[in-house]
Amino acid sequence: MPFSAQPPGSGERYVLAASLDNARHLSSLLRAVHFRDHATCFATANGLRVTVEDAKCIQANAFIQAEIFQEFTVQEESVILRINLSVLLDCLTIFGTSSSPGAPTALRMCYRGYGYPLMLFLEEGGVVTVCKINTQEPDELLDFDFCSTNVVNKIILQSEGLREAFAELDMTSEVLQITMSPDKPYFRLSTFGNAGSTHLDYPRDSDLIEAFHCNQTQTNRYKLSLLKPSTKALALSCKVSIRTDARGFLSLQYMIRNEDGQICFVEYYCCPDEDVAEGEL
Repeated sequence: MPFSAQPPGSGERYVLAASLDNARHLSSLLRAVHFRDHATCFATANGLRVTVEDAKCIQANAFIQAEIFQEFTVQEESVILRINLSVLLDCLTIFGTSSSPGAPTALRMCYRGYGYPLMLFLEEGGVVTVCKINTQEPDELLDFDFCSTNVVNKIILQSEGLREAFAELDMTSEVLQITMSPDKPYFRLSTFGNAGSTHLDYPRDSDLIEAFHCNQTQTNRYKLSLLKPSTKALALSCKVSIRTDARGFLSLQYMIRNEDGQICFVEYYCCPDEDVAEGEL
């Protein structure tokens, strides 16, 4: 019997209950933001947002819309919990990560509220496994205050273009320099590694660029160690939106299409490298 057809428990009230026919749809998105052990989860009627931060310099958000789930019920305006993301991923893949499309792992997820564990019911081939994951007091998250009205430059390109760039750039460099401009070089990625400087330029009419909205020339550097975790999302994505605001803060928004053709988003925020003086750029 599918989990969505089963009652969640013996009269127990859950503030969050969700069912998914294929747990891999969730685990692959969570893997895209798994660069620290712990994550903060926000559930509203619109869906689930999972946030991971590191060193108050980078923040990743995975957005899983309610429509992705076969059932998604939130009894409060919002439900917030902190959880060990490594443990959650281990549980979601308890039947393995290479399930054939014909035998997906079904998931039912239930949460009774503050102080209670997150309950996972996983079923594959008639075998049901129950996992209880302790939840923690949510930390206050960093507000990057990245507002769309303050965006100076925005480029949307096919992800294959950025994947090729990361393959070609010199990863011995400590920083990735990004130049976005209404004039040449339009969009340039630069590294400064052991072999010297490397520059990759994309003309605004490149086949890889789907939208080009640059209002002023900006050149900012970002620590590659902070950007490397986002390559997990890049590998899954079909398009990426690259935005910068007036402060030089970077937003990388990845559009990810799952096996069923459903769209989800993973977004990374990264602050510019403050160690670089303006005259060095």
